[in-house]
Amino acid sequence: MGTFVVASCISYLANNRRITEVVSVMASIIAFVLSLYIAQEVALRGIYEPSAFFRIDALSGIVLMLVTLVGLASSFFSVFYLRDEIKKGEVKEEKTHMYFTLLMLFVGAMVFALSVSNPIMMWIGIEATTLSTAFLISFYNKASSVEGAWKYLIVNSVGLLFGFLGTLLYFTVLGAGNADTTVTWDTIAAGIQLMNPIIAQMAFIFVLIGFGTKVGFVPMHTWLPDAHGRAPAPVSALLSGVLLSVAFVAVLRFKLLTDLVVDKSFSNGLLIAFGLLSILVSALIIFAQKNYKRMLAYSSIENMGIMALGVGFGGAGVFAALLHLVYHSLVKSSLFYAAGNLLLTYGSAKIKNVHKALAKVPATAVVFVIGVLAVTGVPPFGTFLTKFGIISAGIGTYPYVVTVVLVCFSLVFIGFLKHTSEMIFGHKQSEEAVEAPMNVGLIIKPSKWLILPPVALLVIAFILSFYLPPLLVSLLTKAAAMF
Repeated sequence: MGTFVVASCISYLANNRRITEVVSVMASIIAFVLSLYIAQEVALRGIYEPSAFFRIDALSGIVLMLVTLVGLASSFFSVFYLRDEIKKGEVKEEKTHMYFTLLMLFVGAMVFALSVSNPIMMWIGIEATTLSTAFLISFYNKASSVEGAWKYLIVNSVGLLFGFLGTLLYFTVLGAGNADTTVTWDTIAAGIQLMNPIIAQMAFIFVLIGFGTKVGFVPMHTWLPDAHGRAPAPVSALLSGVLLSVAFVAVLRFKLLTDLVVDKSFSNGLLIAFGLLSILVSALIIFAQKNYKRMLAYSSIENMGIMALGVGFGGAGVFAALLHLVYHSLVKSSLFYAAGNLLLTYGSAKIKNVHKALAKVPATAVVFVIGVLAVTGVPPFGTFLTKFGIISAGIGTYPYVVTVVLVCFSLVFIGFLKHTSEMIFGHKQSEEAVEAPMNVGLIIKPSKWLILPPVALLVIAFILSFYLPPLLVSLLTKAAAMF
């Protein structure tokens, strides 16, 4: 976390594009290497606890690696993406230092939320992501992006207020004897059995609504398509690829506390309900979507619903859900980078205005198609196995839920296939100008360096589909065992 804070301060004070680019990328590399070291320590010892204020277990260790990896990819992508934006006249060069300042704060806030041992401090970290990303979403200072930023800020702030109230309810188990001690997840867990079960149920409902807003569960999802659709591509990749996962970790931590007081069927039932609703609504909207960035945003809502189902089903579904989280973070980030390249090329986020992408930007088109196949769960990608594992875990107990989910999977696949084929092979349908985050100015061919981050993440996802390193297997097994 400190690495990102230092990088943010240097970027702000330097006010020089070259310096901010180098500092941001170097800070991201250092953070990623440190996350691998921490993950190795967690795999060996079970918990990495450098002080009473910071504690990383297997669950947060997995997401920490993803945050720093996608953070590194976004930092690198941002360097060349903003250079192209400057050429187009979309961004003034003097604004780039503020962009990297906020980007570093954003990633640092996620790392902080995952690392702290105190629930309130975790809430502060997640709330800090709201403040930093609100300015990144409105970075282009257009009416549509400002509207998306305000919607993001208001909806998430109200939602996280519910999360804060729920968190405070869990603190009621603490007695006067804890006044001089550091309150941690373990401190609350030690006294949680004294909590009234009804209060525990109320607290979890507040938490699920509050942090579930950040996760993107329906019906608290309304901010997500606008924010992801209007933000710069590398910011959208972070929002969709890892921020939703960080908030999901918060929900899972409170689920563990609640299950110590109330039967697991309560929290599992709520996760299944929100998961099913999120999958159903997303499938219907994706099928009829007209904007490819919003299409990817709704896909994120669907995939978070899939993870919620896996945890709600329990058993092997938990392991599958956590592995699905890994695949989704990598693939969805890659897709948003590819979408950014398409936006640079065509100047529009409308599906009907993107045509013959395979001829114009072949590398980006291939990456986008592969990413779409991966995110929809087509073999041999690992998402097929994780979806199959989640379905298998629930089909015996919840056959009707699984049936609806399978129908939704089909709708999502057909919708993606329809829209993607139009973009890759279709002909131009209209000459009209269409409002989009970057539809004004010179349309350029994206820098060749912009293809590296999406390709790298897709390659990693593809390798992990066939081979899971012992480190990742250890972390996933330990994290799943917590439930």
